[in-house]
Amino acid sequence: MRALVFHGPWEMTVEDRPEPVPGPGDALLEIVATGICGSDLHGYTGENGRRHPGQVMGHETVGRVLHDRTGAHRPGTLVTVNPVIGCGGCAACAAGTPQRCPDRRVIGVGREISAAFAERMAAPARNLVPLPEGVPADIGGLVEPLAVGHHAVRRAALRPQDRVYVVGGGPIGQAVALAARRAGNPGVVVGELDPARRALLTRLGFTAIDPAGPSAAAVSSPVAPSATEDPAIPPAGGVVAALGGAADVVIDAVGSARTLQAAFEVSALGARVVLVGMAAPRVEISAYAVSTEERTVIGSFAYGEAEFRDTAAWAGAHAAELEPLIEGRVGLEQAPGTFRALADGTLKASKVLVHPSG
Repeated sequence: MRALVFHGPWEMTVEDRPEPVPGPGDALLEIVATGICGSDLHGYTGENGRRHPGQVMGHETVGRVLHDRTGAHRPGTLVTVNPVIGCGGCAACAAGTPQRCPDRRVIGVGREISAAFAERMAAPARNLVPLPEGVPADIGGLVEPLAVGHHAVRRAALRPQDRVYVVGGGPIGQAVALAARRAGNPGVVVGELDPARRALLTRLGFTAIDPAGPSAAAVSSPVAPSATEDPAIPPAGGVVAALGGAADVVIDAVGSARTLQAAFEVSALGARVVLVGMAAPRVEISAYAVSTEERTVIGSFAYGEAEFRDTAAWAGAHAAELEPLIEGRVGLEQAPGTFRALADGTLKASKVLVHPSG
């Protein structure tokens, strides 16, 4: 079969690879589409060290069942794949939270797993989640990042009255904003440097602000902002103005020392700050901004099994709303160039799906 193989920073090729052989508890999938994730890009450039030479990456995927050795899924069933594989025997796995399993593996991250940037993939049958009947197949490629956002919002324990600020308007920031609205909190403000992403967020119905802008004049919103436009307002003040007050909840979908510091600067005393982005493996934070102002810093990684299934069902019911998230589609042969263009910034598309069949 053909697969996209990572050979080291900035180097990928399309190659023939051995056909995957499903084990006793596995199913064999024909891949329809797989999304290029920000973590894939950080692995491609060597920034995060979480991808390895010789690896076939890809974890935001949708495919059709070719053969299920457990008999749980009929051939031809359209499924998305929960890429988090727990040991199956620990307390976390028993609770349906394999992302907390100390022996977890992740499809697309673990080097020993031939993953979804390929024509076919084997995966545990228990990790397959069928999509609702009639859902466009590509929507299945969005379920994984949408589930990441859903879990982050649940970790934040959002209340309807909370002022919510999302740091970063890339695919995970978009997923967080959608999840907050799904949870009953429509007044989300998203900070994003890239104007194209701000425009996409506006089309989705959110208020988007340039966090580096001098004032609330940088706001892009489907509803005109009520804040006074004052060029003397510093960036943090512009965010607070767009929110109508300091944030009760900040969800950092970037994950760097700089963005965490920004989260503290715009949040109220006692705020909850959720770290879901993973731009940097290590960050430095102000201890006083946590302790003396009683903020809570909350980690968020992946999702539980029920959260993933619920998100697949929700995505199926909101396909038309989610379609604008997909800003590019390429075949396997175009994928190496697309990775390079996304990584060096010459391609500004937010979410690109790779279709192995073209």
